[in-house]
Amino acid sequence: MTSTSDSTPLTLYRGLPGTGTYSWSPFVIKLEVRLRFAGIPYRVEAGSIRNAPRGKVPYISIPAETLYEDGSKPASPVVMGDSTMITKTFIEKGLTKDLNANLSGSQKLQDMGLKALLEDKLYWYNSYEKWVLNYYTMRDVVLAAFPWPVRVVIGLLAYSKVTRTLTGQGTMLFSTEEIGSLRGEIWERINGTLVEARSRHGERGGQGPFWVSGGEEPTEADATLFGFIVSGLVCYAAPNTQKVVRGYPAVVDYARRIHDKYFPDYALWA
Repeated sequence: MTSTSDSTPLTLYRGLPGTGTYSWSPFVIKLEVRLRFAGIPYRVEAGSIRNAPRGKVPYISIPAETLYEDGSKPASPVVMGDSTMITKTFIEKGLTKDLNANLSGSQKLQDMGLKALLEDKLYWYNSYEKWVLNYYTMRDVVLAAFPWPVRVVIGLLAYSKVTRTLTGQGTMLFSTEEIGSLRGEIWERINGTLVEARSRHGERGGQGPFWVSGGEEPTEADATLFGFIVSGLVCYAAPNTQKVVRGYPAVVDYARRIHDKYFPDYALWA
């Protein structure tokens, strides 16, 4: 699916160099699997936070003619940031279908609720584990491109920014033990849902991936959930999350089946 050819229309900037491996960012993985659900070819590059339109990864560069067909297109490629807004734009431009189009109103709300649980709750618990409990490991991987003195300075700035944010949004008002308990409860609920979904999938005689909604096709929440599971499995700056996720066979099986179908070119987590 990925390519290094100059003819590939879309470039995905992931923040870290390398191909054929998963990112540590759940949002990068979320966007990658969303592109693969849609069959949209792309290539990956590291990119730079300084060039990211929203100051974070992932972001993409796409030829303007892909998005604009009425003659109003800009001359240069369009650079877009934020995994959710990129997907939203692609749906609006007809580049991919809305995976939730056929869901009922209550199903759409449940799908949105799961994404919010992961992106607005679990993400911050994970950030605490990575940037507070395992700061040096996180710093030396995320900032590996910088020489040592610069890495130290930027790392301290990043730590300060993260801890201010975690305090402001409430995570650091909890103890480490409380954060671990809250994180574990989320994964426990996800595991229970996936156990039920896998059972229904098997009862239908289904092969290959099963989906968190229990339906026969993925929804938008599956892209987010896959991103958080796989980032949890590959990020060794979050050892507690790794242990929790690996302790739920249905969760790992869910991710493994999606990996086998959509990411056969990527290395499997150890």
